[in-house]
Amino acid sequence: MTDDASTPLLEPRDGLPDVITDGDTLKATIAAFAAADGPVAVDAERASGYRYGHRAYLIQLRRTGAGSALIDPIAVPDLSALGTALADAEWVLHAASQDLACLAEVGMKPVRLFDTELAGRLLGLPRVGLGPLVDSVLGYALEKGHSAADWSTRPLPEDWLRYAALDVELLIELRDALEGRLRDADKLGWAHEEFAAIAAAPQQEPRADPWRRTSGMHRVRDRRRLAVVRQLWYARDDLARQRDLSPGRVLPDAAIVDAALAMPPSAEAMSAMPVYRGRSQRRELSRWFGAVTDARALPDKELPPQTAPYDGPPPPRAWAARQPDAAARLAAARARVTEIAEANQLPVENLLTPDTLRRAAWQPPSPPTTEAVAEVFRARGAREWQIALTADAVAEAFANPTPPPAGDDDAPPPPAAG
Repeated sequence: MTDDASTPLLEPRDGLPDVITDGDTLKATIAAFAAADGPVAVDAERASGYRYGHRAYLIQLRRTGAGSALIDPIAVPDLSALGTALADAEWVLHAASQDLACLAEVGMKPVRLFDTELAGRLLGLPRVGLGPLVDSVLGYALEKGHSAADWSTRPLPEDWLRYAALDVELLIELRDALEGRLRDADKLGWAHEEFAAIAAAPQQEPRADPWRRTSGMHRVRDRRRLAVVRQLWYARDDLARQRDLSPGRVLPDAAIVDAALAMPPSAEAMSAMPVYRGRSQRRELSRWFGAVTDARALPDKELPPQTAPYDGPPPPRAWAARQPDAAARLAAARARVTEIAEANQLPVENLLTPDTLRRAAWQPPSPPTTEAVAEVFRARGAREWQIALTADAVAEAFANPTPPPAGDDDAPPPPAAG
């Protein structure tokens, strides 16, 4: 809830700019932003849940001396000249990892950045969404009603554009205030390491076996039915790509799982199932039943394994029975890392990723010296500030672990920051 003392931010201070949809206007905007000084605020709006993929449908910029700009990357899809013009500037983004991929698609990639969400996390602030941060740090209330809108809509409604422009309106002021707090807390160096790692990170590789993320997969217990899920998932993905629609709008995950469980023996039987009896699904019935038929016909050796290949340790809940020494190491190390995180007012997952700690506990260096643990963490991508805070304590925990309490089935850790 917004504090009563907060000032509602309702209009951009320079008025709502026109959306840039042609090359000449884009060139003029690039020249203006290149001639301006200081950091540049950057944001992007996608149509997740509506369109296939995660492309940007609106890009917002603001820089002191140039004002704000709204760019339609569908009308002007090549923004590499803009990216080049801003190459020397620090880009200010909120939750940068969510936008970097769609910005790279249009030719924009920062060399230096400042992530306001991550800065809030490093400061231990309780709410790090853009609205709460602007509210608690600057005292302004942002309206966030259009964050889940279909930004592929054309023309974009004026109130959506106003919302988008306001997302970058105070981003530079927020950056400056958070930088000051980081400096006061002796955390600015940590932030710089984090920001550099985000900017230098390679483009994420496509996920192996993406069909395994189908919601409700836990209900599918045998390999033949897993094959049905896989075949239907890829059939749906192909149609979603053709139609430029979110896959869930083409066929819900629940319908895929239901078909895998039922294994309908005929197209008629499938058409009687919920969802598949609908008009739009009946039109594609040959596609959907064809996927089921293909899965039925697969030889056993081509069926997917029950679980996805994984090069890491088993789930920690099984460690006490399989490797009690590893379970003791993990429990002791987690306790120490949690203490360090609390002492530094940090979320545990931002101090050291749970996967890094689990892997180190499962296969620790021998002997587990501070230097050896540091190298293990470094190889997993930990930053130097994280290693400096944790390596010695984790090495000590590995060398002198305390057995975990009986019945500790290891509750899953919170998700890491994205």
